[in-house]
Amino acid sequence: MRPVLSPEEMRAVEAAAMTSGRVTGAELMLRAGAGVVAAVEGRWSALAAGGGRAVVLAGRGNNGGDGYVIARLLREKGWSVAIHALGEPATKDAAAMREDWGAPVLELEALDGAALDGAELVVDALFGTGLTRPLAPAVSGALRLAQEAGVRLVAVDILSGLSAETGQVLSEAPFVERPADLTVTFQAPKLGHVLTPGARLTGPLEVVDIGLGAWLGEALEGWQVVQLTGPGGAQDKVQGHKYDHGHALVFAGGVGRGGAGRLAARSALRIGAGAVTLAPTPGALQENAAALDAVMLRAVAGVEAAEALLEDSRLNALCLGPGCGVARAAEILPVLARSGRALVLDADALTALAEEPARLGDAGPRSVLTPHPGEFARLFPDLGEALKAGRSKLEVTREAAARIGAVVLLKGPDTVIAAPDGRAAINDAGGQGAVPWLATAGAGDVLAGFVTGLLARGWPPFEAAAHATWLHTACARSFGPGLIAEDLAEELPKVLRRLASGESA
Repeated sequence: MRPVLSPEEMRAVEAAAMTSGRVTGAELMLRAGAGVVAAVEGRWSALAAGGGRAVVLAGRGNNGGDGYVIARLLREKGWSVAIHALGEPATKDAAAMREDWGAPVLELEALDGAALDGAELVVDALFGTGLTRPLAPAVSGALRLAQEAGVRLVAVDILSGLSAETGQVLSEAPFVERPADLTVTFQAPKLGHVLTPGARLTGPLEVVDIGLGAWLGEALEGWQVVQLTGPGGAQDKVQGHKYDHGHALVFAGGVGRGGAGRLAARSALRIGAGAVTLAPTPGALQENAAALDAVMLRAVAGVEAAEALLEDSRLNALCLGPGCGVARAAEILPVLARSGRALVLDADALTALAEEPARLGDAGPRSVLTPHPGEFARLFPDLGEALKAGRSKLEVTREAAARIGAVVLLKGPDTVIAAPDGRAAINDAGGQGAVPWLATAGAGDVLAGFVTGLLARGWPPFEAAAHATWLHTACARSFGPGLIAEDLAEELPKVLRRLASGESA
């Protein structure tokens, strides 16, 4: 895991550093520019020798100042460099870097196909993380022109036109369709790099250390948002009896509706729950028995049967929703909420909860809700509308978690997991490590099972949700195209073996 900062948090880190008197804004600008040049040379070794042709697009703020530094350093390495600027620098440090450039600067409007002829590099230093309003057509047009010309596009801090806060596109005119060839940011990723569609359009992301580590550490003492870059804890099981590793109970539906529950149950078992029981209706017992071996079965007709089953104190994690049916979920949910066990609510259980939120009772602190965007909008209509209107997915998920008092796992290519106390994690499966084949029927049931299994093993709700989400993506990435939901749990042992051996998953 690594911290992800909002633009405001990053500005606070920079301000603290400069206020300390140990570093100036100009020094940070010089380090940033040098970091971009080093990142370019590291990614494309053929460009390290210099002698190429580059076009730098410079804004009026400090991002533009970084651009002037990059242009000067490239020129010193033998590059032919042209700068196209939005106007005169608006900050003292940017003005100083333009003066150091000491050569003519062209207007952005002068950029055309001829200006890009033979260029090997276009550096976008127009707006960076400070953008809060839509780009003018001339600006977005310059970025599109670079891509249409087939020139490598390198973004400084973040691709101009992306909100560093929400990852949304801010542009009055059509925006670029392809990702940047490289984005170089400073000290830590920003939210816009990992939230969709910013995660996709960022392209390969290089994080450059510009010497703000001490102040970043101070800022992160209360830090609460991380990007999932690996497993969130040890997966190994210690020696012991099966019930030392928990007993998960997954409720299933009636005749012909058992597939989703079976997926969840097998997934809970695969991720290490010591025992798993599937509880379908009595009429569906035989069909589930024909499809399961290691998963135990108990018929549960309704409330009384559920209450009787929960007299077994070894059952410590419950999953309700996959293939259950809304009416059945609505009937059983209050029983589970009163049981004191860890609880995962997915699919039909979320619809039942949306109909009557009081059904969750006081179970929120030990619960994980796993909605897709449609289910989220039913649960939280106002937040669903805000999400559609472009509000940050991170913000709405955190607000939902605080409101309902439970961990909320809002699925998507940028899955956001939020706890009621404000902690949040973002799992980016839509950027460079995209796994589009994960969008397949039953994949969500497997994720619910992974979370349930970890809860049975004693993981806290937030950590269980985050770890399960990362492993879910890792399994999809490991299997590759052609994936169906059944493959996810079967791929998990391979992923876990790699992790145990120190390999990347």
